[in-house]
Amino acid sequence: MTIRRLHLPLLAGALALLAACSSSGGSGGGAATTAASSGQAPKSTMTVTSAAFADGAAIPVRYTCKGDNLSPPLKWSAPPAGTTQLALVVDDPDAPGGTFVHWVLTGIPAGQTELASNAVPQGAVEGRNGAGSGYTGPCPPSGPVHHYRFTIYALNRSPGVQADTDPRQAIAAIQAAATAQGRLVGTFQT
Repeated sequence: MTIRRLHLPLLAGALALLAACSSSGGSGGGAATTAASSGQAPKSTMTVTSAAFADGAAIPVRYTCKGDNLSPPLKWSAPPAGTTQLALVVDDPDAPGGTFVHWVLTGIPAGQTELASNAVPQGAVEGRNGAGSGYTGPCPPSGPVHHYRFTIYALNRSPGVQADTDPRQAIAAIQAAATAQGRLVGTFQT
């Protein structure tokens, strides 16, 4: 009887710890955790492609810091009805200090379904990235392959992102206004 009474508090503590771990939203923090914990993560209903590289393939050097540091051309499927604008986020979840944001672009017209290389649509807002500027191409330290996520979001309202908005806050605002998303992943290694 005494042994059973000792095990009950231990079991209750273990269950509480397990519940806390499973509700933390996943791995590592950053934008992915924000979306998961807020319940705002949109369904992946759009497709994103590039003439420069296939999903899961290497990004050509031209679009990296080792080349011309240009943003690659992108195309995406039509967003759902009710979309007022689109946003694009490019990030690297494999960066040594945690997810590094390479580009935040909001205010893309809702009817637009492609973005030319190194282009920013008229009226769009290019937010700060992890380096404090607009677009920064893949530029990982030497070592393992990094995965670069090009995520397009369909928004039902303006996320209120300005050119000087912190990238993490910008991504949280974009995800809160998103009704759909699509993603293309490219790799790069130095």
